[in-house]
Amino acid sequence: MHTTLIDVHTLNRHHQDPDWCVIDARFSLADAEQGAREYSEGHVPGALYAHLDDDLSGPIVRGVTGRHPLPSVERATEIFSQLGIDGSVQVAVYDDSGGSTAARVWWMLRWLGHDAVAVLDGGWPAWTGAGLPVTQDDPEVAPRTFVPNVRANLVTDVDGVDRHRKDADWVVLDARTPERFRGEQEPIDPVAGHIPGATCATFDANLGEDGCFQSPEELRRRFEGIFGGLAADRAINYCGSGVSACHNLLAIAHAGLGDAVLYPGSWSEWITDEDRPIGTGEG
Repeated sequence: MHTTLIDVHTLNRHHQDPDWCVIDARFSLADAEQGAREYSEGHVPGALYAHLDDDLSGPIVRGVTGRHPLPSVERATEIFSQLGIDGSVQVAVYDDSGGSTAARVWWMLRWLGHDAVAVLDGGWPAWTGAGLPVTQDDPEVAPRTFVPNVRANLVTDVDGVDRHRKDADWVVLDARTPERFRGEQEPIDPVAGHIPGATCATFDANLGEDGCFQSPEELRRRFEGIFGGLAADRAINYCGSGVSACHNLLAIAHAGLGDAVLYPGSWSEWITDEDRPIGTGEG
């Protein structure tokens, strides 16, 4: 069973196996349909496309939710069933953004109790860079029955974040860039800054220069330093909308530190209430 990362050569040996499901999760915030177009132009043979907005997120409620709220358990179950996933299936997910969107799929499946899911290390660039097969053919996949087993401990809401950010027995990690964390730049959301009490832990630092994840040992050193002696289940992770924060969750798991916690609403939900405090600068 592959539960965190998978390399291109292992995926190449298995991507056509009947009990494997390959998901293409390419997506661009600047152009929501770019990933689907790129999928139609070429993808891993047998891969199915999952759209971040349409398949991996729930309805946006203006002034209440963030930009990519979690879908309901029922909706996620429907999507994963349509993708041909049941308890016997190994899932592999890739994107072209360092694993940031693929990690959302990885996390959602784990949240719903499916451990046999891994992100392609290096993603689409690593696959094409290795000269491995690419197709434009749409695969025919028979739906299966996905049975969720929700792990409620993997999620917290805005009230949980507000409570724990003041607690020395918890740590809150912000996966966005340092510039966005400090409030110097905000290219997406209407308010700049961070949740007070959070630590900047940009997800890009999980990757090496080759676009692949750092070794488990390097990731362990990174996150143990951030945790300051706390266990992973006392680490709440957020980003702009609950997507790239999953990259940190994947890195933490790959480091062998266990399951951390996601705040899916993230910054874009936090700022919907003007009474919530805003932090800027390093602290």
